[in-house]
Amino acid sequence: MEARCCVIASTFFCQREGVWSMKPFAAWLLGMVLVPFVALAQAPATNLNTITAVEVRGGTVTITGTQKANFTTFTMTDPPRLVIDISEATFSGVSDEIQVGNGTVTGIRTASYGSEASSIARVLIGYEREVEADIQATGNQLIVSVAGGAGPAVAQAQGAEQPQAGSSAAEAAAAAEAERQAQEQAAAEAAAAARAEREAQAQAAAAATRDAEAEARRQEEARAAAQRQQEEQARAEAERERQEEAARASAQAAADEQRRREEAARASAQAAAEEQQRREEAARSAAEERQAQQRAAAEEQARRKAEARADAEQRRAAQAAAAEERRAAARAAAEERRAQQEAAAEERRQRQAEARASRERRQPSVEPSRQGGASSDVTVSSRRKTLTLVGFQPQASASRVFVRTNEPVSYSVSEQGRVVVLELENTRVDSSNNTLPLDTSFFASPVLRVDPSASGRDVRITIQLRQGTPFQARQEGNVISLDFQRTGR
Repeated sequence: MEARCCVIASTFFCQREGVWSMKPFAAWLLGMVLVPFVALAQAPATNLNTITAVEVRGGTVTITGTQKANFTTFTMTDPPRLVIDISEATFSGVSDEIQVGNGTVTGIRTASYGSEASSIARVLIGYEREVEADIQATGNQLIVSVAGGAGPAVAQAQGAEQPQAGSSAAEAAAAAEAERQAQEQAAAEAAAAARAEREAQAQAAAAATRDAEAEARRQEEARAAAQRQQEEQARAEAERERQEEAARASAQAAADEQRRREEAARASAQAAAEEQQRREEAARSAAEERQAQQRAAAEEQARRKAEARADAEQRRAAQAAAAEERRAAARAAAEERRAQQEAAAEERRQRQAEARASRERRQPSVEPSRQGGASSDVTVSSRRKTLTLVGFQPQASASRVFVRTNEPVSYSVSEQGRVVVLELENTRVDSSNNTLPLDTSFFASPVLRVDPSASGRDVRITIQLRQGTPFQARQEGNVISLDFQRTGR
């Protein structure tokens, strides 16, 4: 540590005298490059040194940490600065910049580099002028003081006392000369110590280089030996694979010969078996031919018997068909007469309904009925009724929606905006076709759609309109009709 301080002192001295020597510079460069790495390499893996305070008292700077500091230093000029790098250290609670300006120290800056065990805490001290710094390590503190006095203020105080003591200019010059000689001697001693340390470090670096070269040679020889061993193993492996390949080829040839002989034996046996099979097949073919002839004779006899039976069946079927045709003709005639009677009755009812509608149209216009229920001249039984037809019929002045049941039924009609609902009480639907909706939107009619559906023991017919339209509901026999008046478009 003292040797490193001497390097710094010699550097300052040479700069102050105005002479730049390469030897102090080389010593500084060696200390900058080798010493931190040697210190880091030799330092054990311990906890970091935490720098908790950097204090200034006059020209003295005190750096306090939690451990003894392991540090290196170097100087900078324009302006004069001293840099202290503390290895394996970090700052805690220390400002990045401390403004001083006390005539000796201008200010202090701190910074951290690296991480974990390679972290470095740097303290940069700026001075008013080039000075010689003395660094002392005391416990966990580094004390950096200015050699030769406390700064300009001290020099001025001494100058003020000289006239009082009656000192002459000659004595002051002699004292300055003596001080210069003392400083030159101290610089020479520091340079000698720096050279000694440099030589020791150079010897250590040379020894480390020799050790590294020897280790590299040993590693190279080990790699060469491993390479030779791998090559010998590869050659041995190749020879073994060649021998195994020759053995496999020989075994394959023997296996191929054995397989050829076995295949020849199998081919011979196969030929004999095929010859025997051909003979057996020829015998079977002869037997099958005889059997086929016998079957053909039997089948011919059976065919003749079947033809005889078929003729008899055909005659019976013709007789039965003639009888069925006669019965069908009788049923068709009866159905036709019944259909004609029903059509005539329906036509009479239709003419009667049209006549009544014509009479009603000739009567004065009144508010259409919204009431439901059976007509006064219709008797409704308590039996369950059946819906047999839902239909739509456009007329000259109205559009008719009508339903047909198997007998008169009690009903009700309700209106909700553009929807009219016809409820048939105690009624069911006889066929699913009668629940299909009727789309009447393509007619020039106020009716858009008719939707029949079963609702419990009743049947509901929902009628959707283009707009609210007057209508009349009536029941004639087993037909209920709703006439919706047409309006001008």
